[in-house]
Amino acid sequence: MGGNAFALIGAALAVGCCCTGSAFGVFHVQRASCGIIAEKPEKYSKTLILQLIPSSSALYGFIVAFLVLVKAVLGNSAYTVNEGLMVLGGCLAVAIAGSTAAIAQGKVCASAVVMVGKRDDAIGRAITMAVFTELFALFGLIISILCVLLIPATAVAA
Repeated sequence: MGGNAFALIGAALAVGCCCTGSAFGVFHVQRASCGIIAEKPEKYSKTLILQLIPSSSALYGFIVAFLVLVKAVLGNSAYTVNEGLMVLGGCLAVAIAGSTAAIAQGKVCASAVVMVGKRDDAIGRAITMAVFTELFALFGLIISILCVLLIPATAVAA
């Protein structure tokens, strides 16, 4: 197995884990939103904002996977086995941080939905609380991007 295969496994893990975490996170918020909207339909737009927040991790995984694919497949270069393993390791940063942060963020946002259901003016505080969890996914994204961009690939002769 060549280095590009390891890099592509990393890309698949980045997007797959982040999308899975986001799906679980959004699920938690939607479940809480259904209870609030059933009693107070006018709260739909505010709960919708909170439902969207955990999906950001899916975007982070997609960005990293896209960068890997562009460099490994579309670029005129190939990773050695060691380079491919390093890219795989770099992709794990966003895969792990993004997926766990999305699930945690979903739980925070689910509680925030209940808060907004009781107090209309609480949406700003609810979003602020969710942003703190977002920081950990961003840390994983930054490290993954740096690993993908800074790990060199060997140029292939045309």
